[in-house]
Amino acid sequence: MNYILFDGPARTNLLPFTFTRPVADIRIGILTIREKWELYLGSTITTLTEEYLSDKFPMVELETNVMLNASFLPNATLVDLIVNLKPNQAIFKDDSVIAFYTLDTQDEVDFDTYEVIEYNDEKVLFIEHTWDIFSKNDAALRQDFELLTKDRTSEPIPESVNVICSNQIFIEEGAKLEFVTLNAATGPIYIGKNAEIMEGSVIRGPFALGEEAVVKLATKVYGATTVGPHCRIGGEVNNSVLFGYSNKGHDGFLGNSVLGEWCNIGADSNNSNLKNNYEEVKLWNYEKGGFTKTGLQFCGLMMGDHSKCGINTMFNTGTVVGVSTNIFGSGFPRNFVPSFSWGGASGFETYLTKKAFEVAKVVMSRRHVEFSEQDKNILEHVFEETKKWRKD
Repeated sequence: MNYILFDGPARTNLLPFTFTRPVADIRIGILTIREKWELYLGSTITTLTEEYLSDKFPMVELETNVMLNASFLPNATLVDLIVNLKPNQAIFKDDSVIAFYTLDTQDEVDFDTYEVIEYNDEKVLFIEHTWDIFSKNDAALRQDFELLTKDRTSEPIPESVNVICSNQIFIEEGAKLEFVTLNAATGPIYIGKNAEIMEGSVIRGPFALGEEAVVKLATKVYGATTVGPHCRIGGEVNNSVLFGYSNKGHDGFLGNSVLGEWCNIGADSNNSNLKNNYEEVKLWNYEKGGFTKTGLQFCGLMMGDHSKCGINTMFNTGTVVGVSTNIFGSGFPRNFVPSFSWGGASGFETYLTKKAFEVAKVVMSRRHVEFSEQDKNILEHVFEETKKWRKD
Protein backbone atom coordinates (compact mmCIF):
# COMPACT_ATOMS: atom_id res chain seq x y z
CA MET A 1 0.00 0.00 0.00
CA ASN A 2 1.14 3.55 -0.74
CA TYR A 3 0.90 5.87 2.25
CA ILE A 4 0.90 9.67 1.96
CA LEU A 5 1.09 12.10 4.90
CA PHE A 6 -0.84 15.34 4.35
CA ASP A 7 -0.46 18.61 6.24
CA GLY A 8 -4.07 19.06 7.29
CA PRO A 9 -5.72 22.12 8.84
CA ALA A 10 -3.14 22.45 11.64
CA ARG A 11 -0.38 23.59 9.28
CA THR A 12 -0.96 27.33 9.75
CA ASN A 13 -1.06 26.97 13.53
CA LEU A 14 2.34 25.25 13.34
CA LEU A 15 4.07 28.18 11.64
CA PRO A 16 6.91 29.28 11.66
CA PHE A 17 8.12 25.64 11.66
CA THR A 18 5.95 24.67 8.69
CA PHE A 19 7.19 27.56 6.58
CA THR A 20 10.15 25.35 5.66
CA ARG A 21 8.87 21.78 6.08
CA PRO A 22 5.71 19.68 5.90
CA VAL A 23 3.96 18.94 9.19
CA ALA A 24 5.30 15.38 8.82
CA ASP A 25 8.89 16.56 9.31
CA ILE A 26 8.34 18.18 12.70
CA ARG A 27 10.43 16.45 15.35
CA ILE A 28 8.71 15.50 18.60
CA GLY A 29 9.95 12.79 20.92
CA ILE A 30 13.02 11.16 19.39
CA LEU A 31 11.85 10.96 15.77
CA THR A 32 10.10 13.16 13.26
CA ILE A 33 6.43 12.40 12.65
CA ARG A 34 7.31 10.93 9.24
CA GLU A 35 9.98 8.68 10.76
CA LYS A 36 7.49 7.36 13.33
CA TRP A 37 4.94 6.41 10.66
CA GLU A 38 7.60 4.81 8.47
CA LEU A 39 8.80 2.61 11.34
CA TYR A 40 5.28 1.52 12.26
CA LEU A 41 4.21 0.85 8.68
CA GLY A 42 7.53 -0.50 7.39
CA SER A 43 7.31 1.72 4.33
CA THR A 44 8.77 4.90 2.87
CA ILE A 45 6.13 7.62 3.10
CA THR A 46 5.87 10.78 0.99
CA THR A 47 3.93 13.96 1.72
CA LEU A 48 1.20 16.14 0.29
CA THR A 49 2.16 19.67 1.27
CA GLU A 50 2.28 23.26 0.02
CA GLU A 51 3.24 23.63 -3.65
CA TYR A 52 6.38 25.67 -2.92
CA LEU A 53 7.67 22.86 -0.66
CA SER A 54 6.86 20.03 -3.07
CA ASP A 55 10.16 20.10 -5.01
CA LYS A 56 12.09 19.30 -1.84
CA PHE A 57 9.35 17.12 -0.37
CA PRO A 58 7.72 15.39 -3.38
CA MET A 59 4.64 13.21 -3.27
CA VAL A 60 4.46 9.75 -4.84
CA GLU A 61 0.90 8.89 -5.82
CA LEU A 62 -0.23 5.46 -7.02
CA GLU A 63 -3.60 4.11 -8.15
CA THR A 64 -4.61 3.40 -4.55
CA ASN A 65 -3.40 5.43 -1.58
CA VAL A 66 -3.98 5.75 2.12
CA MET A 67 -3.85 9.38 3.20
CA LEU A 68 -2.60 10.06 6.74
CA ASN A 69 -3.14 13.26 8.72
CA ALA A 70 0.40 14.24 9.78
CA SER A 71 -0.85 15.96 12.94
CA PHE A 72 -1.61 12.54 14.44
CA LEU A 73 1.21 10.47 15.90
CA PRO A 74 0.99 6.73 15.31
CA ASN A 75 0.53 4.00 17.89
CA ALA A 76 0.03 0.26 17.60
CA THR A 77 -3.78 0.21 17.78
CA LEU A 78 -4.17 3.07 15.32
CA VAL A 79 -1.74 1.51 12.86
CA ASP A 80 -3.64 -1.79 13.07
CA LEU A 81 -6.81 0.02 11.98
CA ILE A 82 -4.99 1.78 9.15
CA VAL A 83 -3.37 -1.30 7.60
CA ASN A 84 -6.80 -2.94 7.48
CA LEU A 85 -8.54 -0.02 5.77
CA LYS A 86 -10.54 -0.80 2.66
CA PRO A 87 -11.39 1.55 -0.25
CA ASN A 88 -13.67 4.41 0.75
CA GLN A 89 -13.18 3.87 4.46
CA ALA A 90 -12.01 6.69 6.72
CA ILE A 91 -10.87 6.86 10.35
CA PHE A 92 -12.04 9.84 12.38
CA LYS A 93 -11.44 11.09 15.88
CA ASP A 94 -14.33 13.40 16.70
CA ASP A 95 -14.44 15.82 13.74
CA SER A 96 -10.83 15.25 12.63
CA VAL A 97 -9.93 12.78 9.92
CA ILE A 98 -6.94 10.61 10.78
CA ALA A 99 -6.69 8.45 7.65
CA PHE A 100 -8.66 7.46 4.57
CA TYR A 101 -8.28 5.00 1.69
CA THR A 102 -8.77 6.73 -1.66
CA LEU A 103 -8.18 6.30 -5.36
CA ASP A 104 -6.98 9.90 -5.74
CA THR A 105 -5.68 12.86 -3.69
CA GLN A 106 -8.16 15.52 -4.72
CA ASP A 107 -8.25 18.64 -2.55
CA GLU A 108 -11.92 18.24 -1.70
CA VAL A 109 -12.97 14.89 -0.28
CA ASP A 110 -16.63 14.12 0.32
CA PHE A 111 -16.53 12.02 3.46
CA ASP A 112 -20.29 11.57 3.28
CA THR A 113 -19.51 8.90 0.66
CA TYR A 114 -17.08 7.11 3.03
CA GLU A 115 -17.68 4.50 5.66
CA VAL A 116 -16.47 6.19 8.84
CA ILE A 117 -14.60 4.30 11.55
CA GLU A 118 -14.57 6.13 14.89
CA TYR A 119 -11.30 6.10 16.83
CA ASN A 120 -11.82 7.34 20.38
CA ASP A 121 -8.50 6.64 22.10
CA GLU A 122 -7.94 9.69 24.31
CA LYS A 123 -4.21 8.92 24.56
CA VAL A 124 -3.52 9.39 20.85
CA LEU A 125 -1.13 12.32 20.41
CA PHE A 126 -2.31 15.15 18.16
CA ILE A 127 0.00 18.06 17.27
CA GLU A 128 -2.17 21.08 16.58
CA HIS A 129 -0.20 24.08 17.93
CA THR A 130 3.49 25.02 18.17
CA TRP A 131 3.45 24.66 21.93
CA ASP A 132 2.24 21.06 21.61
CA ILE A 133 5.73 20.19 20.39
CA PHE A 134 7.28 20.74 23.82
CA SER A 135 4.21 20.21 26.02
CA LYS A 136 3.54 16.74 24.53
CA ASN A 137 7.20 15.86 24.13
CA ASP A 138 7.23 13.78 27.31
CA ALA A 139 4.57 11.36 26.04
CA ALA A 140 6.03 11.28 22.50
CA LEU A 141 9.55 10.59 23.78
CA ARG A 142 8.40 7.68 25.92
CA GLN A 143 6.55 6.16 22.95
CA ASP A 144 9.57 6.54 20.67
CA PHE A 145 11.90 5.05 23.28
CA GLU A 146 9.76 1.91 23.42
CA LEU A 147 9.54 1.75 19.63
CA LEU A 148 13.29 2.15 19.03
CA THR A 149 14.62 -0.03 21.84
CA LYS A 150 12.20 -2.97 21.81
CA ASP A 151 14.08 -6.30 21.60
CA ARG A 152 17.41 -4.47 21.29
CA THR A 153 20.43 -4.29 23.59
CA SER A 154 22.04 -1.00 24.58
CA GLU A 155 25.74 -0.35 24.39
CA PRO A 156 27.23 -0.68 27.91
CA ILE A 157 27.11 2.34 30.21
CA PRO A 158 30.70 3.44 31.04
CA GLU A 159 31.78 2.81 34.63
CA SER A 160 32.48 6.51 35.27
CA VAL A 161 28.82 7.47 34.66
CA ASN A 162 26.52 8.07 37.65
CA VAL A 163 23.30 6.25 36.83
CA ILE A 164 19.79 6.04 38.22
CA CYS A 165 17.46 3.47 36.58
CA SER A 166 19.96 2.03 34.12
CA ASN A 167 17.25 -0.14 32.53
CA GLN A 168 15.66 3.06 31.17
CA ILE A 169 18.84 4.20 29.42
CA PHE A 170 19.70 3.20 25.86
CA ILE A 171 23.02 4.04 24.20
CA GLU A 172 23.56 3.60 20.47
CA GLU A 173 26.82 2.53 18.83
CA GLY A 174 29.64 5.09 18.85
CA ALA A 175 28.19 7.34 21.56
CA LYS A 176 30.70 8.86 24.00
CA LEU A 177 30.02 9.78 27.64
CA GLU A 178 32.25 9.82 30.70
CA PHE A 179 31.87 11.32 34.21
CA VAL A 180 28.27 12.44 33.67
CA THR A 181 25.07 11.87 35.67
CA LEU A 182 22.04 10.25 34.02
CA ASN A 183 18.81 10.08 36.02
CA ALA A 184 16.20 8.03 34.19
CA ALA A 185 13.91 7.70 37.22
CA THR A 186 11.79 10.53 35.78
CA GLY A 187 11.77 9.15 32.23
CA PRO A 188 13.87 7.24 29.68
CA ILE A 189 17.15 8.54 28.29
CA TYR A 190 18.14 7.80 24.68
CA ILE A 191 21.63 8.59 23.38
CA GLY A 192 21.97 8.40 19.61
CA LYS A 193 24.67 7.03 17.36
CA ASN A 194 28.01 8.87 17.61
CA ALA A 195 26.54 11.43 20.02
CA GLU A 196 28.58 12.83 22.90
CA ILE A 197 27.85 13.98 26.44
CA MET A 198 30.83 15.82 27.89
CA GLU A 199 32.09 15.59 31.45
CA GLY A 200 30.18 17.14 34.34
CA SER A 201 26.80 17.17 32.60
CA VAL A 202 23.69 16.29 34.62
CA ILE A 203 20.63 14.99 32.76
CA ARG A 204 17.17 14.06 33.99
CA GLY A 205 14.87 12.14 31.68
CA PRO A 206 12.90 11.95 29.56
CA PHE A 207 15.75 12.96 27.27
CA ALA A 208 16.79 12.20 23.69
CA LEU A 209 20.11 13.06 22.08
CA GLY A 210 20.17 12.63 18.32
CA GLU A 211 22.85 11.22 16.08
CA GLU A 212 26.17 13.12 16.30
CA ALA A 213 24.64 15.69 18.67
CA VAL A 214 26.72 17.04 21.56
CA VAL A 215 25.99 18.01 25.15
CA LYS A 216 28.83 20.32 26.16
CA LEU A 217 30.75 20.48 29.45
CA ALA A 218 28.72 20.73 32.68
CA THR A 219 25.35 21.15 30.96
CA LYS A 220 22.17 20.83 33.04
CA VAL A 221 19.16 19.26 31.31
CA TYR A 222 15.64 18.76 32.63
CA GLY A 223 13.16 16.58 30.74
CA ALA A 224 11.29 16.29 28.63
CA THR A 225 13.97 17.52 26.24
CA THR A 226 14.91 16.46 22.72
CA VAL A 227 18.20 17.49 21.12
CA GLY A 228 17.96 16.54 17.46
CA PRO A 229 20.72 15.23 15.18
CA HIS A 230 23.88 17.36 14.88
CA CYS A 231 22.75 19.85 17.54
CA ARG A 232 24.89 21.35 20.31
CA ILE A 233 23.61 22.34 23.75
CA GLY A 234 25.20 23.88 26.83
CA GLY A 235 24.15 25.81 29.94
CA GLU A 236 20.66 24.97 31.21
CA VAL A 237 17.89 23.43 29.08
CA ASN A 238 14.42 22.50 30.30
CA ASN A 239 11.55 20.80 28.41
CA SER A 240 12.67 21.97 24.97
CA VAL A 241 12.92 20.51 21.47
CA LEU A 242 15.69 21.27 18.96
CA PHE A 243 14.82 19.81 15.53
CA GLY A 244 18.35 19.37 14.15
CA TYR A 245 21.58 21.18 13.22
CA SER A 246 20.90 23.94 15.80
CA ASN A 247 23.19 25.29 18.50
CA LYS A 248 22.57 26.48 22.02
CA GLY A 249 26.14 25.75 22.96
CA HIS A 250 26.88 28.11 25.85
CA ASP A 251 25.68 29.19 29.27
CA GLY A 252 22.19 30.63 29.48
CA PHE A 253 18.67 29.23 29.91
CA LEU A 254 16.35 27.72 27.31
CA GLY A 255 13.04 26.47 28.65
CA ASN A 256 9.68 25.28 27.30
CA SER A 257 10.88 26.18 23.84
CA VAL A 258 11.23 24.87 20.28
CA LEU A 259 14.08 25.62 17.87
CA GLY A 260 13.89 24.64 14.20
CA GLU A 261 16.96 23.75 12.13
CA TRP A 262 20.10 25.84 11.62
CA CYS A 263 19.35 28.12 14.58
CA ASN A 264 22.06 29.56 16.83
CA ILE A 265 21.59 30.97 20.32
CA GLY A 266 24.42 33.31 21.39
CA ALA A 267 26.39 32.88 24.63
CA ASP A 268 24.61 33.87 27.87
CA SER A 269 21.27 34.31 26.11
CA ASN A 270 18.14 33.53 28.12
CA ASN A 271 14.44 33.13 27.55
CA SER A 272 11.67 33.67 30.08
CA ASN A 273 9.18 30.82 30.28
CA LEU A 274 6.97 32.24 33.05
CA LYS A 275 5.27 35.64 33.27
CA ASN A 276 5.94 37.79 36.33
CA ASN A 277 2.22 37.72 37.19
CA TYR A 278 1.97 33.94 36.56
CA GLU A 279 -0.82 34.47 34.03
CA GLU A 280 -1.52 32.31 31.00
CA VAL A 281 0.98 32.82 28.18
CA LYS A 282 -0.19 34.04 24.77
CA LEU A 283 1.67 33.32 21.52
CA TRP A 284 1.59 34.93 18.09
CA ASN A 285 -0.68 33.05 15.71
CA TYR A 286 -0.10 33.53 11.97
CA GLU A 287 -3.61 32.60 10.90
CA LYS A 288 -5.23 34.93 13.41
CA GLY A 289 -2.67 37.68 12.81
CA GLY A 290 -2.46 38.28 16.53
CA PHE A 291 -1.77 36.66 19.87
CA THR A 292 -3.72 33.63 21.03
CA LYS A 293 -4.12 31.88 24.37
CA THR A 294 -2.03 28.76 24.92
CA GLY A 295 -3.63 27.51 28.13
CA LEU A 296 -0.09 27.23 29.52
CA GLN A 297 1.61 28.94 32.42
CA PHE A 298 5.05 27.95 31.13
CA CYS A 299 5.89 28.78 27.51
CA GLY A 300 9.15 30.14 26.14
CA LEU A 301 10.65 30.68 22.68
CA MET A 302 9.47 29.43 19.27
CA MET A 303 12.25 30.02 16.70
CA GLY A 304 12.00 29.15 13.01
CA ASP A 305 14.76 27.76 10.79
CA HIS A 306 17.96 29.72 10.08
CA SER A 307 17.31 32.27 12.86
CA LYS A 308 20.01 33.45 15.22
CA CYS A 309 20.57 35.72 18.19
CA GLY A 310 23.71 37.46 19.48
CA ILE A 311 25.29 37.14 22.91
CA ASN A 312 23.26 38.14 25.98
CA THR A 313 19.97 38.21 24.09
CA MET A 314 16.88 38.25 26.33
CA PHE A 315 13.58 36.81 25.13
CA ASN A 316 10.29 37.59 26.84
CA THR A 317 7.84 34.86 27.83
CA GLY A 318 6.07 33.48 24.77
CA THR A 319 8.23 34.90 21.97
CA VAL A 320 7.76 33.76 18.36
CA VAL A 321 10.69 34.31 15.99
CA GLY A 322 10.20 33.62 12.29
CA VAL A 323 12.56 32.19 9.66
CA SER A 324 15.98 33.72 8.86
CA THR A 325 16.01 36.41 11.53
CA ASN A 326 19.07 37.93 13.19
CA ILE A 327 18.48 39.38 16.65
CA PHE A 328 21.05 41.32 18.69
CA GLY A 329 21.51 44.23 21.07
CA SER A 330 20.36 45.06 24.60
CA GLY A 331 16.80 44.91 25.89
CA PHE A 332 13.94 42.57 25.08
CA PRO A 333 12.89 42.29 21.42
CA ARG A 334 9.15 42.23 20.88
CA ASN A 335 7.21 38.98 21.37
CA PHE A 336 6.77 38.47 17.63
CA VAL A 337 9.72 38.89 15.28
CA PRO A 338 8.74 38.43 11.61
CA SER A 339 10.81 36.32 9.24
CA PHE A 340 13.82 38.01 7.61
CA SER A 341 14.14 40.65 10.32
CA TRP A 342 17.49 42.14 11.36
CA GLY A 343 17.81 44.05 14.64
CA GLY A 344 16.54 43.96 18.20
CA ALA A 345 14.72 45.93 20.90
CA SER A 346 15.64 49.23 19.25
CA GLY A 347 13.95 48.21 16.00
CA PHE A 348 14.21 45.97 12.97
CA GLU A 349 14.97 46.28 9.29
CA THR A 350 14.59 43.73 6.51
CA TYR A 351 17.25 41.05 6.38
CA LEU A 352 17.84 40.82 2.63
CA THR A 353 17.77 37.38 1.10
CA LYS A 354 21.17 37.81 -0.55
CA LYS A 355 22.85 38.25 2.84
CA ALA A 356 20.73 35.55 4.49
CA PHE A 357 21.64 33.04 1.77
CA GLU A 358 25.35 33.82 2.09
CA VAL A 359 25.18 33.03 5.80
CA ALA A 360 23.11 29.87 5.24
CA LYS A 361 25.66 28.54 2.74
CA VAL A 362 28.53 29.01 5.20
CA VAL A 363 26.63 27.62 8.19
CA MET A 364 25.40 24.52 6.35
CA SER A 365 28.75 23.80 4.71
CA ARG A 366 30.34 23.59 8.17
CA ARG A 367 28.13 20.53 8.75
CA HIS A 368 28.82 19.21 5.22
CA VAL A 369 25.29 19.99 4.02
CA GLU A 370 24.64 21.82 0.75
CA PHE A 371 22.44 24.92 0.63
CA SER A 372 20.52 23.75 -2.40
CA GLU A 373 18.51 25.54 -5.03
CA GLN A 374 15.43 24.00 -3.43
CA ASP A 375 16.36 25.56 -0.08
CA LYS A 376 16.87 28.91 -1.76
CA ASN A 377 13.50 28.77 -3.51
CA ILE A 378 11.70 27.87 -0.30
CA LEU A 379 13.27 30.76 1.61
CA GLU A 380 12.52 33.18 -1.23
CA HIS A 381 8.87 32.15 -1.03
CA VAL A 382 8.86 32.63 2.75
CA PHE A 383 10.44 36.07 2.29
CA GLU A 384 7.61 37.15 -0.02
CA GLU A 385 4.87 35.51 2.03
CA THR A 386 5.96 37.24 5.24
CA LYS A 387 6.45 40.76 3.86
CA LYS A 388 3.19 41.93 5.43
CA TRP A 389 4.53 41.38 8.93
CA ARG A 390 7.76 43.38 8.48
CA LYS A 391 7.91 47.11 9.14
CA ASP A 392 11.13 48.81 8.07
